[in-house]
Amino acid sequence: MLLSIALILLVGMCMSWICQKIKLPGLLGMLATGVVLGPYVLNLLDSSILGISSELRKIALIIILTRAGLGLDLSGLKKIGRSAVMMCFVPASFELLGMLLIAPKLMGITLLEAAIMGAVLAAVSPAVVVPRMVKLMEEGYGVKEGIPQLILAGASVDDVYVIVLFSTFVGMMQGKGASVISFVNIPVSIILGIAIGLLIGVLLACFFKKVHIRDTTKVLIILSISFLLVTIEDKMTTAITFSALIAIMFIGIGLQKKREVVTKRISVKYGKLWVGAEVFLFVLVGATVNIGYLGKVGIKAVLLIAGALVFRMLGVFVCLLGTSLRGKEKAFVMMAYTPKATVQAAIGGIPLSLGFACGDMVLTVAVLAIVLTAPLGAFVIDLSYKKLLDKR
Repeated sequence: MLLSIALILLVGMCMSWICQKIKLPGLLGMLATGVVLGPYVLNLLDSSILGISSELRKIALIIILTRAGLGLDLSGLKKIGRSAVMMCFVPASFELLGMLLIAPKLMGITLLEAAIMGAVLAAVSPAVVVPRMVKLMEEGYGVKEGIPQLILAGASVDDVYVIVLFSTFVGMMQGKGASVISFVNIPVSIILGIAIGLLIGVLLACFFKKVHIRDTTKVLIILSISFLLVTIEDKMTTAITFSALIAIMFIGIGLQKKREVVTKRISVKYGKLWVGAEVFLFVLVGATVNIGYLGKVGIKAVLLIAGALVFRMLGVFVCLLGTSLRGKEKAFVMMAYTPKATVQAAIGGIPLSLGFACGDMVLTVAVLAIVLTAPLGAFVIDLSYKKLLDKR
């Protein structure tokens, strides 16, 4: 395992640096590192680290979501509050609708199989989007208009909505039917996540005010609480749950409102943690990509993904109607809300493991979506934000 960790960090950082030097996103180098080192090419990564890959990716996601919460300026978001709510479910619904219209005719599958494929593809990737929105907030681009805050809020909830839809469609495929309570759980889990996160953030602020400890210790406490929240959510068997990832982001927001000076210092610590976590996240996402599947897909799968993304961007445009955002700012939000990676890597193989006839096709399209949209989306964001957004 130690050799695998060394390879992930050294090769991943080296490839990231090379990509940045040739004006490409560092993410592309990290993804390529994962593909090459992973089990489908050179197979140099130890099976033990691949076995805990999902947990390591989740830790990295926790770090960047907490950092996002610590730096999130809600004042800009309040101006476009309605759009922020709509961004949580409208773009994903539009993409799913596009898949239902296109996939049966193009790929020859049933409507229910298209719904499963659409649910796998419909989630935006927080792993790609969140760090870039944090960077925009730190540099001050689009913050006054609430653009990075809008995308952050939407991306954090979008996944919850899509995963519930995926679970429902899988249940229907298995003959269990659709559960009304699972749809009721969507808004409830979001509201509970926000409430729990804010409460913990406020309590931590009071604790840090009374008990003087090092900032590093504070980071360890926040991380430990975040891990506990994710574990509790995973272990819950009740019909109504809460979203741990949303709660984790709102811990930072609650802490920020009560102890702003401390929050800024903790945010710097989290920024340093992200340097290593980012490498692990994207290298391990790359390691899940089986390039052997890509040889099986033709132009139809590419057209399917492109068509679904057009519907997604249309959904984003609908969300932004009636806002004060200019055309170029709307164009940025539409492009920034397209990358796929983490959710597709996590659930893309489930239909195949369950023995569904569409399983191989779903996994193939999911892998292709990661390969196409993660680096392309990151590249477009990095290339366009200074041109399309105003700096405060």
